[in-house]
Amino acid sequence: MLQQSSSQDGLIRFPVLGKLPCVSDRSSIIGTEVKKRSPMDIQSASSVVLQALTQATSQDTALLKPAEEQLKQWETQPGFYSVLLNIFNNHMLDVNVRWLAVLYFKNGIDRYWRRVAPHALSEEEKTSLRAGLITNFNEPVNQIATQIAVLIAKVARLDCPRQWPELIPILLESVKVQDGLRQHRALLTFYHVTKTLSSKRLAADRKLFQDLASGIYSFACSLWNHHTDSFLQQICARDEAAALSSLERTLLSLKVLRKLTVHGFNEPHQNMEVMGFLNAVFERLRQFLECCRQVGPGSVCREKLEKTIILYTKVLLDFLEYHPFPFIPLIQRSLEFAVSYVFTEVGEGVVFERFIVQCMNLIKMIVKNDAYKPAKNVEDSKPESLEAHKIKTAFFTHPTLTEIGRRLVSHYFLLTEEELAMWEEDPESFAVEETGGDSWKYSLRPCTEVLFLDIFHNYSQTLTPVLLEMVQNLQGPTNVEEPVALLIKDAVYNAVGLAAYELFDNVDFDLWFKNQLLGELQVSHHSYKLIRRRVVWLIGQWISVKFKSDLRPLLYEAILSLMQDPDLVVRIETATTLKLNILFEAEWVSQLAARNTALSLLNASLPVDDFEFRTEQFLPYLESIFGLLFQLLQQVTECDTKMQVLHVISCVIERVNIQIRPYVGCLVQYLPLLWKQSEEHNMLRCAILTTLVHLVQGLGAESKNLYPFLLPVIQLSTDVSQPPHVYLLEDGLELWLATLENSPSITPELLRIFQNMSALLELSSENLRTCFQIINAYTYLSATEFLQNYAEALCRSFCDLLKDITTEGQVQVLKVVEIAIKVSPMLGSLMFQPLLPAVFRGIVDGERYPVVMSTYLGITGRVLLQNSSFFSTLLSQMAMDLGQETDQLLGSMIEMWVDRMDNITQPERRKLSSLALLSLLPSDNSVIQDKFCGIINICVEALHDVMTEDPDSGTFKDCMLMSSLEEPKLTDDEEPPTEQDKRKKLLALEDPVHSVSLQQFVYEKLKAQQQLMGEQGFQALMETVDTEIVRQLQEFLQGL
Repeated sequence: MLQQSSSQDGLIRFPVLGKLPCVSDRSSIIGTEVKKRSPMDIQSASSVVLQALTQATSQDTALLKPAEEQLKQWETQPGFYSVLLNIFNNHMLDVNVRWLAVLYFKNGIDRYWRRVAPHALSEEEKTSLRAGLITNFNEPVNQIATQIAVLIAKVARLDCPRQWPELIPILLESVKVQDGLRQHRALLTFYHVTKTLSSKRLAADRKLFQDLASGIYSFACSLWNHHTDSFLQQICARDEAAALSSLERTLLSLKVLRKLTVHGFNEPHQNMEVMGFLNAVFERLRQFLECCRQVGPGSVCREKLEKTIILYTKVLLDFLEYHPFPFIPLIQRSLEFAVSYVFTEVGEGVVFERFIVQCMNLIKMIVKNDAYKPAKNVEDSKPESLEAHKIKTAFFTHPTLTEIGRRLVSHYFLLTEEELAMWEEDPESFAVEETGGDSWKYSLRPCTEVLFLDIFHNYSQTLTPVLLEMVQNLQGPTNVEEPVALLIKDAVYNAVGLAAYELFDNVDFDLWFKNQLLGELQVSHHSYKLIRRRVVWLIGQWISVKFKSDLRPLLYEAILSLMQDPDLVVRIETATTLKLNILFEAEWVSQLAARNTALSLLNASLPVDDFEFRTEQFLPYLESIFGLLFQLLQQVTECDTKMQVLHVISCVIERVNIQIRPYVGCLVQYLPLLWKQSEEHNMLRCAILTTLVHLVQGLGAESKNLYPFLLPVIQLSTDVSQPPHVYLLEDGLELWLATLENSPSITPELLRIFQNMSALLELSSENLRTCFQIINAYTYLSATEFLQNYAEALCRSFCDLLKDITTEGQVQVLKVVEIAIKVSPMLGSLMFQPLLPAVFRGIVDGERYPVVMSTYLGITGRVLLQNSSFFSTLLSQMAMDLGQETDQLLGSMIEMWVDRMDNITQPERRKLSSLALLSLLPSDNSVIQDKFCGIINICVEALHDVMTEDPDSGTFKDCMLMSSLEEPKLTDDEEPPTEQDKRKKLLALEDPVHSVSLQQFVYEKLKAQQQLMGEQGFQALMETVDTEIVRQLQEFLQGL
């Protein structure tokens, strides 16, 4: 049985037990303030928590789970974090237990330290904890020391300096002590506190940090200098152990200075110490780089030394990013330093890859920085921008630029031994290596390519002749026995591809393609695969810049050959070029031309046809290329590569559409196997779904043969109870929609998948629009079966949706209802009856949003015109519910309908409203006769909308009438109609809007009203209508 120790003040203590307690009453576990407890109380509480932490580190789930649950319950108990502090500060305990105690403490800060947090810690306990955290800095375990430093920083973010003014002074004193461990731990904490405080972005917090920075900057500089000098002396004395210790402190003090320098000053260039430190960075960098000569790769200091060098470059890069104008005095030194180490012999033997990347990024950020570019109108430029531009111009002389350009291409662009080894050993990883996004910030190859592009763009007049000369020196095939020459040609071609837009006016690519590049693609020697792969890549880059359409067949011949190349990398690159060729559109050129001055003459100098993919040119090669793409898909094994090849296949299917049908048998047989194999690879499955969408669209009605595979795929992808839906849902919905649109008829299995829809509508996600399109597609496909099975549940979902949805969403829901009633007036009205009273009320109340009102009137018009008895019944029921007469409610509805007719902008809906209101005639109902004038006004407006005059005969014709099933001839650019398009066409032929002449309908209804009322009564009714309206009406009705 649990024993509890009580006290005179009524506080409940921890249970004193050797066994993990099972808590039912949370208030009976831990007392409130620890400071009120006797040492025995803390000890007893600690023993219980210690036991729980010990069991929480166990590998035995039978112990682990209850312990975690117990600790979770204690999280909100007063005194729990004081006990955790005691435990992780006790160096005699097990490291794993102490580690877990620190983590629980750290997580508790996030949840319970703020005053407004539920179960927030008391101010008294927080005061006690803050004092305990900085009592001593002697944690012996590095990982735990780091976590303690982080949690102190978390508290500092919330409490420093207001509630914790002593933190910074204590840290500053502690970093001065002689004890090596205490000094390091204090410095580690000092860094994490500085880092955290510098990240706060509110103006008041930034001001506090700036005050802190100005107060401690001198000390931080002297600390950094002291540890740096100590390291340099010790490394010269070959005392590596002492040097490593000093280097760690140098690194930490430099991290502190980086945060203070970048975030601690509004006008850092006004502060002598800040600018002094930044200028000192260059000398320190040289000293540390020279240390790299002494410190070999195997030295214990090497890793930390390289980290410190990189940190120095980060100081410069961060300062440049956050303070471009204050950085101007450093531009000259930065460029001199970076260029000398990266592009001259100065860096030989000392530079390493990460450092080269940082230096290149520094050059790139200076070259590309908008703050350093004069305005188009020089008079509008800031003086600082002009000064920076002047410094850059003076530095980037013709010889300097030439050397940088040559060195980038002939040295940094060369494929390395590691890359060539990867090509041989892991060709797929080599072929699809990720170089997009921010990879230029960290990886050498993308970094060099991005720097080349930026420099070439800004200094193209100087660098274009340099690159063209390098190309000129490489005319004709290269000797396959000269690997260096092959690597250089690969590098130069890479440069020409990257700079394609800049070289538009300087390279006759069509001529080069015919006279040289095609020939190089035909060199079949194994060593020449470098050039075959690079040339086909190069063509892909130029397709969007300058490549005559007449040359496409030659390119397809080359692609056909290269898709059979013995080298896998060449085949994958060829597939990518094929995709670029197919995807490229004239609009893309226009967009690029608008963004890039190098393309300013593009549209003027070449016809648009030169940039378009022409299906008829590709068709002779379709069967062979598609078969080879399928072979490639089977040959590759990595998910990323399969996705890439599938994307190419999808593009081919999408472009040739129905003409793919004879060739997809093999793919159709393979995709189920690939789907099964990719069970653990959701991104590959997304690619399969996209391919299936295009395949279904290409196959049209024949896609029904795929249903045994297709429907289970759709079922899985759109089932929100299945974990993969997170990745597959969007593409799965697109496939579902495409399948329905191309389905010739409903099947029980296809109908059954709709069971997934209810949960999808509950998500109310960005996929709602596609969900509505799917519902409409089912309605068009088989309204009766679909509505009988699912309309009731769908109606409930719509009622829930309409309670909390945007106006646009409301319209989308109502359009689904409108289509259902349009396709099946009787069943649609009946099944969606619960939604209709709100629609009727919306009209009577004068819905203020025009687009919603227009939809209300569209739905009501359908019901009134095509299911009049249902309309009358519903109106009578509503009138009863509202305590009104049915005629009174009808009159209000017609009056608002007439008044808000201008809300309807679509001619089809305007005609529908006229037909619907006319359907009330003939009538002896006084309310309807009272609204006769409004009805006639609407009809005349609609006649103006839909009637066109025959210029020869002078007679009018309703332009909305559809009377023929003739299929219009398709142009080459138009896609053939889907099965759903055909269904819509058949439906339109039965729709009164397209099958009833408004002119004839008006005439017949007026004639019937005249017969009902007699000539005299009808004449009196017509006199209520404006004479001009009557004249226009007579003009439309003449000849009938």
